[in-house]
Amino acid sequence: MRGNRARSRRQAGAAALVGAAALVVTGLPGQALAASPAPGPGEVVPGTGTATPALVDGIREGVTAAGSAADAARGHLAGKRDRYRIADPGRDLKPLRTTSAGSSETVRLQQKHRGIDVLGGQYVVRMEKKDGKRVVTGTSGKYFTALKADTKADVSEETAVERAVDATLAQLGRDDGFGGGDEGSPSLTGTARGLVIVPKGAGVLAHHVTVRGTDRAGGQPVLREVYVDAKAGYPVLQYSGIRTFGAPAAASGGAAQAPRAKAAADAPGVRGSGVTYDGTTVELQLTQDDGSKEYLMRDQSRMRGSSKNVLSTWDARGKDVSETSGRWPEGIKEFGSKGPQFSQEFTEAGAVDAHWAAGKVYDYYKQAHGRDSLDGRGMTINSLVGVTYFGMPYVNAFWDGTKMVYGSGDKEYRTLSAGLDVVGHEMTHGVVENTANLVYAGQSGAMNEAVADYFGNAIKTDAYGTSMDSPDSGLLGERLCRTKTPRECAIRDLNDGRTTSKSFLGVSFATDNGGVHLNSTIFSGALWDIRKDVDRALADRIVYKALTEYMTPLDGFTEGRNAVIAAAKALKVPAKDRNAVTRAFNAHGIVPNWEQAMGVDSDQLLGRLNTSNTTVGAGGGWWAASKSDDSGGEAYSVWAGKVAGGGAQKLISPNDGRYHVNPATDGKTVVWEAYGPGNVELLSRPLAGGPVKKLWSNRRGMRGLKVEGKVVVWAESPRASVGLQVMYLRPGDAEPTPVGHRSTRDATSLQSISGGRIAYAQRTYHARPTRGYTYSVEVLDTATGKTTVVQAPGRHSVGQTGVTGKHVFWLVDEVDDQGQRGVRRANLDGTGTVDVSKEQGADALHAVTLTASDEAVTVTAATPDTQYRNETLSKLWQLSADGTRSGRVSCNRGEQAAAAAAGGRQVVWIDGTTGYTDLVTRGRPAGNCG
Repeated sequence: MRGNRARSRRQAGAAALVGAAALVVTGLPGQALAASPAPGPGEVVPGTGTATPALVDGIREGVTAAGSAADAARGHLAGKRDRYRIADPGRDLKPLRTTSAGSSETVRLQQKHRGIDVLGGQYVVRMEKKDGKRVVTGTSGKYFTALKADTKADVSEETAVERAVDATLAQLGRDDGFGGGDEGSPSLTGTARGLVIVPKGAGVLAHHVTVRGTDRAGGQPVLREVYVDAKAGYPVLQYSGIRTFGAPAAASGGAAQAPRAKAAADAPGVRGSGVTYDGTTVELQLTQDDGSKEYLMRDQSRMRGSSKNVLSTWDARGKDVSETSGRWPEGIKEFGSKGPQFSQEFTEAGAVDAHWAAGKVYDYYKQAHGRDSLDGRGMTINSLVGVTYFGMPYVNAFWDGTKMVYGSGDKEYRTLSAGLDVVGHEMTHGVVENTANLVYAGQSGAMNEAVADYFGNAIKTDAYGTSMDSPDSGLLGERLCRTKTPRECAIRDLNDGRTTSKSFLGVSFATDNGGVHLNSTIFSGALWDIRKDVDRALADRIVYKALTEYMTPLDGFTEGRNAVIAAAKALKVPAKDRNAVTRAFNAHGIVPNWEQAMGVDSDQLLGRLNTSNTTVGAGGGWWAASKSDDSGGEAYSVWAGKVAGGGAQKLISPNDGRYHVNPATDGKTVVWEAYGPGNVELLSRPLAGGPVKKLWSNRRGMRGLKVEGKVVVWAESPRASVGLQVMYLRPGDAEPTPVGHRSTRDATSLQSISGGRIAYAQRTYHARPTRGYTYSVEVLDTATGKTTVVQAPGRHSVGQTGVTGKHVFWLVDEVDDQGQRGVRRANLDGTGTVDVSKEQGADALHAVTLTASDEAVTVTAATPDTQYRNETLSKLWQLSADGTRSGRVSCNRGEQAAAAAAGGRQVVWIDGTTGYTDLVTRGRPAGNCG
């Protein structure tokens, strides 16, 4: 059940790659451009794609501006225009927050472009204040000086919300490719958050839309931050807003309103006790309720000075995870006991560990760093413990922007609050959000996870007296298991030795938000090495100072390195220890230009696509793909070239401000979608040249475009709640012809075309005798109108089809397993059915989609694994048409997606290994990658 849901999400993710660095040539999540070496005293580090320096260090410059710290900071920037190149700091930098520690002041400023916030545009000014006078000691961050974007939207908020929801549905998989329907259809709503400038190139004016709800097919809550181009209506960026401990479930965030706790004066605090999972009796700070006289897990002892600042642990057993993300579930109460000693029931519920651990984490930040709660201003800390997943165990934990939520655990894993490092990790996400606010996608998201892992593990090792020299000191989550050894149980290991050159994985934002867990231990491993090589308390101070005073939302690994080194200098760390800091980053490959060391075994056809949510096409010896400019800020255009390489590449689409995406070609014609502020148009153009023709248009776009000769086929849906319908269009047709039988709840999808035959999957709703759906595979001969059923209707779902001149291939899912799918083949008349790849057995594939030629079928397979390792990412496997031969197409590390058969055994695909999105191919399959 869980495997199938995970597979559905992966199916959408594999359809369109957004490489972990593809968006970041001007600094977006997953920074991939080189930065200068770490600065020396008084040195200025240039910014990437901006005239404003990324970091200024080692200065002491007086500030004459009077007033607030923010006024002084902006006055400094204005007075040094030759250095900072910020024309009008008073107009274009809005104060976000000022934090003080002793004589130090750190001012964070939000960049504005013509009055509109710039995503991730944040600049930091560090000062010292003494005797009423201020001295600037350094600056850092991203201020984008190349922005020229118009600020008038051509796309309405209504259209932007609709397209944001559609984009989220597509990335979730939409019920295994059929979309919509009243069963399994995601229930999502979008909220317009206003205009924002996405800092790519000259800037992209975008509607920021937050999409929330429940993915009923995937069984998870949803929160997506989606940015829709306000000129053309195309979603240029989306990522999940939830911060999980383990591998990400499609999840959520948002404002949750907890009931107000009683003031301390009304409910005096008392000391109680409980036993943690490991058998230790611990002290608990409680409150006795005036009415029930129960002792509640409500700690007011640590949060003095404001009646609202309490630490509460809530009983969320029986609540589904979807009820707890971004909302406050109805009817829950703080854990309570008749006496101050909490019994074994509360141990097994995870409540004792959660309440005790939250206090330990709060104490750590207060005592070690002088920080008052997660936001630095005494915010309430709420922990919800014991949530489930459709009544089944939920083995994960997350921070949703306002509170911590811990899963119930299962037969092997205890409630997730049983790990002090897990609690520290999730609470640190709250600290990160209220300081550097590292965007939870790509490299910045991996750094967000890395910092959460570092502090969570630091708190645990100190609490348990673990030696930093222990090989197990870097294990996270190792105390969660009931029977497994710590190393078998651990979710991650900060001592895993991963490096950028050997371990970095370029993946789509649909996969782990661009690698936030996959790549995190590269950075956290460097931080952990620092803690092993210098005094642990000093290491914590260095990392905390880098996070709170140097880092900004779109920092990548190299900026993170520079921030930590600069923080060490500012703390006057001895040279020996500063060398250890630099050595740790070098050992993990976090050095200038590290991105250039990524090797591949494929041939590049079109490099650095810098695109999002678009597929590629191939046929007749040609490929077709969408591409932006080097900055990623230009609306996408369709290009075409020869699969064999050589010859000039051709610009197929107009460069008219619309987004030209999802092209298909048969070697003679290219067809594609053009997203504009109104409708989405289906366009075509001959490869030999000629005018662009409009074939069709609709509001919501097309799915799975294919072309053969003069026939174009796709699937579309009139609205989000209705399933997809396959359509085809021939020359002279005024309107497209629908394929398959259709009623309100039926759907057709997953189409392919060859030899004038359209293969597709049919979903049919039945009210009697048993309510539910059946799935079949059918072939329509467009010349005769005859339909042949090649897979009889059944209750088990089917997947992508691929029709050739000889056979029909499709994915089959007949066993409720861990997401494996078989590959089935039949003759065009429905006879000769055989499985060329079995659904079960050692060689079974976790198949996501397929593409076929007469000689071979190429399957994209991605294992639904909670750890997200390289071997579980989307990879291409090729099977001979008779199933006697199988092997990998490429051994490239990272995600391989959007494969299109180019004839024979050759395919083209989008590859994320380099950290960019590249269109690549191989002359022959790689075979065994072991």
